[in-house]
Amino acid sequence: MASGGTFHNLLLALLCLALTLSVGGEAARRFWIENDTFMKDGAPFQIVGGDVHYFRIVPEYWKDRLLRAKALGLNTIQTYVPWNLHEPEPQRWEFKGFADIESYLRLAQELDMLVMLRVGPYICGEWDLGGFPPWLLTLEPALKLRSSDSTYLSLVERWWGALLPKVAPLLYNNGGPVIMVQIENEFGSFGDDKNYLHYLVQLARRYLGNNIVLYTTDGGAMGNLKNGSIPQDDVFAAVDFETGSNPWPIFRLQKKYNLPGKSAPLSSEFYTGWLTHWGESIATTDATSTAKALKTILCRNASAVLYMAHGGTNFGFYNGANTGQDESDYKADLTSYDYDAPIKEHGDVHNSKYKALRRVIHECTGSPLHPLPADIEKANYGLVKLQKVASLFDIIDNISDPLKGAVSEHPLYMEQIGQMFGFLLYMSEYEGKVSSSVLSIPKVHDRAQVFLSCSTDGVRNRRYAGVIERWSSKTLEIPNLRCSSNTSLYILVENMGRVNYGPYIFDRKGILSPIQIDGITLRHWKMCPLTFNSLDNLPKLQLITQMPNARASKVSIVHGHSEKKLQESSFYSNEPEFYEGHFHIDSESEIKDTFISFRGWNKGVAFVNNFNIGRFWPARGPQCALYVPAPILRPGDNTIVIFELHGPNPELTVNLVTDPDFTCGPRQ
Repeated sequence: MASGGTFHNLLLALLCLALTLSVGGEAARRFWIENDTFMKDGAPFQIVGGDVHYFRIVPEYWKDRLLRAKALGLNTIQTYVPWNLHEPEPQRWEFKGFADIESYLRLAQELDMLVMLRVGPYICGEWDLGGFPPWLLTLEPALKLRSSDSTYLSLVERWWGALLPKVAPLLYNNGGPVIMVQIENEFGSFGDDKNYLHYLVQLARRYLGNNIVLYTTDGGAMGNLKNGSIPQDDVFAAVDFETGSNPWPIFRLQKKYNLPGKSAPLSSEFYTGWLTHWGESIATTDATSTAKALKTILCRNASAVLYMAHGGTNFGFYNGANTGQDESDYKADLTSYDYDAPIKEHGDVHNSKYKALRRVIHECTGSPLHPLPADIEKANYGLVKLQKVASLFDIIDNISDPLKGAVSEHPLYMEQIGQMFGFLLYMSEYEGKVSSSVLSIPKVHDRAQVFLSCSTDGVRNRRYAGVIERWSSKTLEIPNLRCSSNTSLYILVENMGRVNYGPYIFDRKGILSPIQIDGITLRHWKMCPLTFNSLDNLPKLQLITQMPNARASKVSIVHGHSEKKLQESSFYSNEPEFYEGHFHIDSESEIKDTFISFRGWNKGVAFVNNFNIGRFWPARGPQCALYVPAPILRPGDNTIVIFELHGPNPELTVNLVTDPDFTCGPRQ
């Protein structure tokens, strides 16, 4: 017979058990941390997760990519939430299409997967401005991003006030899939403003309650964890580190920045690959060594989240960028975000890395080996002939948004006139007196093409003068056209993606300094933003600058009088031009994924059936082809429009192929 003390303890245990049971007899849903272990519904739980970002995948493929992640052996999906996608303009909220985060989270739950949600407000993620909306850069006085700046915090509060009520019903304790919510991202690598982090915690708990596990992620070094962790707020500190590092000394360090018993070892970014910038070789990591490193974590019962499980694509103009020692050392990310992840950009899983990681996950966790999903079919639609539709300068008045155009004594930056993405054309005049002059733009973000024009003997001529780039030259020698009047100066500036990481994330675009010719400052500027939101007669396209289902203003292109014929482009003339081509798909069953190879082209942006599939730059490389998911295509006629900045392929063709083709580089 039990003693009185034993009986009392047994009674307490039975009472605790009863409290964990719901009325229907099923265990109450609960996720928490105790004894340095993740606990789910009363049992220890090992997180085997992977990042799969909803905003980098066409919504029609969300389920496919999640099923491929599940077949890898993952039980948890991690995703960022980019503020700029959901609030593209102040208080204009987007939660449909690519931005339908609620549907994505519910889909994960339907597939029996949990979710770790990274709500920012800063996300990094090789995404434009680290997820911040670029209109934040227009406010005066200038905001101090990622700080206790009161104006910045009020805007974060408004954003989370729209987002977090949508998340709350989807928390695990409320019957949803979300087990953890991340506060900020790698803040310890940026600053040490603890008041900022405390504020975010209080705001998150206001909407999400006290039972949700909040977490931070920081690099696995003492300085990062000291600056970025907030254990006093009962926020779990996760770590990330290089794949080749020994994880266990870092997990022991992690314990120092968590409350006692609250330090379940977790690498919340286990790197399966790495990012790639234009002009670099594609970053790859060895499948065997990556799997071996994951095994050292999982087979000792620690948790890991693969970054990335599936990378996806930076459609539109949403790619980010990095800097080196200063903000001029600028490196823009590719359109592809393949990341050398086990699930490739186009969904393929029959590769050595997927199979090696899948074996390790099965060996360490005992998770069943689901059959390998079949790779998605791809089609080779062959060569598509294009024709020149218009030169930019012939139609500039028609595609420049008249509501955003501006006249100013000095150049204005893009965001200042409401041009958040794409291109801005600056125009002024000067008097050319000497045989040649030096044009100086000390601060251009990011790449400027310079053109001169004037009347000579009554004939208007235009000449390409060269390029001034943020990362290289800041001056350019320009010729004297011997004009009978003033020389017109045109500077087309491309926003190539805002910096997403480091001290230079306050990255305004356009021309940010005075412009001088031979030391004399030019004044009286006209600025024409190129919206690309709606390009009629190309034919009748409405090219969405960012993502489908986002509102687009209507701006027509008029090709001029019918008797006016467009001049044939001189190859590599360096004059920005529009090209159009068509290809036919006979039936719904023949619609498949494909890639558009831009070999022989130079640099620009491509649109397929009104959808901005991203930037191409085969002249720089390494990416040569852009991914075209099947849901973008349709039976019958399909239209490709290319805005080429420098000069087309001499054959005026693109090739629709089955190979992603990461082998381009500078022309020989």
